[in-house]
Formats: sequence, C-alpha cells, structure tokens
Amino acid sequence: MYLPPYFKETDAARLDALMRDYPFATVIVHGEEGIVANHMPLERVGDTQLHGHVARSNELAKLDGAEVLVIFRGPDGYVSPNWYPSKQETHREVPTWNYAVVHVHGRLRVVNDAGWLRTLLERLTDRHEASQPRPWHVSDAPEDHIEKSLRGIAGIEIAIERIEGKFKLSQNHPTANRQGVIAGLHQRAGRGDADLAALMTQLEEGRA
Repeated sequence: MYLPPYFKETDAARLDALMRDYPFATVIVHGEEGIVANHMPLERVGDTQLHGHVARSNELAKLDGAEVLVIFRGPDGYVSPNWYPSKQETHREVPTWNYAVVHVHGRLRVVNDAGWLRTLLERLTDRHEASQPRPWHVSDAPEDHIEKSLRGIAGIEIAIERIEGKFKLSQNHPTANRQGVIAGLHQRAGRGDADLAALMTQLEEGRA
C-alpha cells in the first residue's frame, strides 16, 4: 500500500476501532488459480487473531496455512476543492478522496471443529443482534437446523502478523482547510459523510 508518512496511522486504538466498527472485510489470497478475493465479516479476537467463517465449498476452506491480506474499509468520500479556504485565495487546489483503511497481513488456519464454529456463530450473532428490539439468538433455531448449517461451513482463523493503517484525512492541508472539509461533509450529508467527518474531527481533537 502506498503510504506517505502523514497518512500513516499507528495508533492501536484507532486501528482496532475501525476494524470493529467496519467488520465486513476483503480477504485476498493467492489460490490455485491465481489471486482471489472473498468478502466476509471478521471479528478481531484479542491482539493476535481474526475469526470468521465461509462455506465449505469456498476456496479459502482449502487453503490452510496460506498467507493472506485482509482489508478493512472505513468511511470514505469525495472532497471538493471548494471546501478549502485556501482555494478562495490561490485557486491552486484540486479534488481528492478522503478515506480510512486497515490492512492486516497474516496466516490462514482452517477450523473444522463444530464447537469452535458454534461459539463463533453465537458470539457474532449476539454482537450484531444487540441493537434489535428483540435480538435473535442461535438457540432460537431448531437444533437439527443449526447442526446442518454447521456442517456446511468452515471456520477461518487468521493469525495477525502485521497491521498497516492509512487514514487519508487531509493531514497534508492546514487546519483551516481540514475544518473546511469537515464542514463541507456535514453540509453535503451524503452516504458515509457523517462518519468521515466524525473520524476527521477525532483526529483534529487528537492534535489539540
């Protein structure tokens, strides 16, 4: 990943927060037929692992021990040069795109243990159902249906070897321009703009 120093994010809490808030990840691996990408929710377990699951027919279920790259995408959005106060003075500004991503490099382990898989499903379900008025639980389904479902999936455990974070949030611009981008995002209020503005605001507060 191209990573200029001013966009490099090394704060462990920020990296962890992005992975937890945006768990739907892209898993890239070199398979038998070349480079392949799969998309799935992953859960970070402690500081050393990511857990998830795939269908048994998925190529990942056959690549035990493979080296993988996992990409977590946070909020992103187009940035208009009109939002920069400096543009009004010099007109020497151009459009760009702000975003935050985390890359996890690691090693894949395929897990076929039914107990491990059930615990994972219960944990993931409880987490993502927590905001529902009446949360659904794995135990709500008939036991024979759960057992059949477990036979159709394989667990994915990724041992984390290295984490890279790139938060491209206008750090290469003066404070006035960064504040202009935050204001512009709030005014536009498009998909993901509020989240992107919030992330930029957190970074600004961290500078204070």
